[in-house]
Amino acid sequence: MNTDLFEIIRTTRSMRRLKPDPVPAALIRQILDAGIAAANGGNMQTWRFLVIRDPAIKAATAHWYRRAWHETVAPRYRAGAPAPGSTRDRFDRMLAAAEHLADHLHEAPVWIVPCLQGGTHTRTSGASIYPAVQNMLLAARALGLGATLTTLYLLFEKQTEAAMGLPEDAHSYAILPVGYPLGKFGPVGRTALQDVVFTDHWGQKWSDA
Repeated sequence: MNTDLFEIIRTTRSMRRLKPDPVPAALIRQILDAGIAAANGGNMQTWRFLVIRDPAIKAATAHWYRRAWHETVAPRYRAGAPAPGSTRDRFDRMLAAAEHLADHLHEAPVWIVPCLQGGTHTRTSGASIYPAVQNMLLAARALGLGATLTTLYLLFEKQTEAAMGLPEDAHSYAILPVGYPLGKFGPVGRTALQDVVFTDHWGQKWSDA
């Protein structure tokens, strides 16, 4: 297990190619424990985490995920420019991995579906669930497990949440497929700080001098 926090942060790639091998329940528990250690609004802890292993539930949900990818998301990405800081070749490899996930999502041995229950879900709601998601992604990386945050299925929100059996007062915020990765962990590709960080005034370049 890797315990260097900053190394974990720098190498927590979206791992979209996963082995179908079972993941021990003890490791999933560690990931969930990391999730509920996260900050959340007022410490109300309205989060709920659905762990899905059932092949039938995954297959029913993955049907809609594939439609979202092939009909809407993939054409949009392929028609656009590469992501900032990426080459066309590197971006195409990322799209290939995303397509692999779309076609094989149901084969990931474990899904964790982070949800919020009750209340009105607004722009600020994510502040009470996405910190938990990031904790879980980092915990998975520390344990040598691959995972990614994906929300494509929300293009068919009603159908997918029904397939997952969520009650009307619960809303999901992502699917985290978890499994042993087929690829290797490595540095994430991001733009330089000076391109995205400003000092005091919007557009004024940041400097750590």
